[in-house]
Amino acid sequence: MKSLRPVGIIGTGKYVPERILTNSDLEKIVETNDEWIVSRTGIRERHIAAPEQATSDLAYEAALRALASAGMKPEDLDLIIVATITPDTTFPSTACILQDKLGAKGAAAFDLSAACSGFVYSLATAVGFIQNGMYNNALIIGADALSRITDYTDRNTCVLFGDGAGAVIVGEVPEGRGFQSFDLGAEGAGGPLLKLEGGGSRLPASVETVEGKKHFIYMNGREVFKFAVRVMGTATEKVLNKAGLTKEDIDLFVPHQANIRIIQSAMQRLELPPEKCVINVDKYANTSAASIPLALVEAAEEGRIKEGDTVLLVGFGGGLTWGASILIW
Repeated sequence: MKSLRPVGIIGTGKYVPERILTNSDLEKIVETNDEWIVSRTGIRERHIAAPEQATSDLAYEAALRALASAGMKPEDLDLIIVATITPDTTFPSTACILQDKLGAKGAAAFDLSAACSGFVYSLATAVGFIQNGMYNNALIIGADALSRITDYTDRNTCVLFGDGAGAVIVGEVPEGRGFQSFDLGAEGAGGPLLKLEGGGSRLPASVETVEGKKHFIYMNGREVFKFAVRVMGTATEKVLNKAGLTKEDIDLFVPHQANIRIIQSAMQRLELPPEKCVINVDKYANTSAASIPLALVEAAEEGRIKEGDTVLLVGFGGGLTWGASILIW
């Protein structure tokens, strides 16, 4: 049987909008305070897209940086996948809009919707395409403008979300490097716990859906928290087993940046010291599909990952979904 070619990350880039919304800013908008937000979430500030910026604009900036990092031109790309729940439009896809902005005329392009798990889902999809020889490389971007779907009168959710984009280019890497395993899953019965109801074929936009705030994020925080703590642990165990590794082999843990308490719970379960975990939820809040790539790219830029390191990526999100991967850098 022909062995699959090793596929890993060959370029990285990230982008966050210039505007910063701090906890003290939110105190002026809704009944909350900095101490309450920090103690419960770990979040101190978040970046907010400018009025003229859409998700494709955030993705474009991250993509340019990833291409430069890989020493590639847009026309070298074979595939573009944008993981997002805040597309510019229902269709055309944000990936197609991005393909045109980049001038990547030879690339296939589509969006993937798995909420905060979307980046890992997209990685698994692209790696499969490249391993089987259909493509040689892919640009994967997690990008979301959650400020566009956040209700800033709801103090339980408005403190949690921010905007940003993280991008990687995946392609063939030396033997022994690259992605070793993936674990993807879904629990559709939990869908009502985290949702945006309005605007689809079930509840198309109307006066009633707008007045009923159906175009904003709804979340049952307590139940999503319990789900997250559970699946972060089980997904990690599965993905380590598939790779033939143990938690002692982890050099760097890159979790979805939703809540510091969830991250700390996962660290305790894995018995990982703080220096092995990437945490930037304090700066960016929950950026959905952008969360994991923002953390990964930032760690790479800061020199926290060296060649040969075993990196664990794990996230959870609406759907409900989860995704985990082991990567040898």
